[in-house]
Amino acid sequence: MLDKKPSHNEYPESGYEKMIVGVMTAQLHIQGITSLKEKRSIIKSVIGRLKSRFNVSVAEVEHQDNKTRAVVAIAMVCNETRFINQQFDTIINFMQKDGRFYLGQIERETFNS
Repeated sequence: MLDKKPSHNEYPESGYEKMIVGVMTAQLHIQGITSLKEKRSIIKSVIGRLKSRFNVSVAEVEHQDNKTRAVVAIAMVCNETRFINQQFDTIINFMQKDGRFYLGQIERETFNS
């Protein structure tokens, strides 16, 4: 017999933590490359490093066929908005130190459940 998972209403008010989803998009401007193959290699490397270092979900979401631009989306789930914002700040600093591209516009948003 399967155990019944408690519904949201069955959690005591004081013990229930909200789920917060954070989403950030970052524009990357890549210079000095001559092919989409080079760009994809850089983006694949960046995505892999972000996933392994920060335990976030990452995907290239725009400009897949443009060899000098990319937009990556980064998402994470937590129970504290403050932690999400700290992680996003750390991710931005990490990406700014990567000499293969320049960061352009960055947008971030959090959603509460």
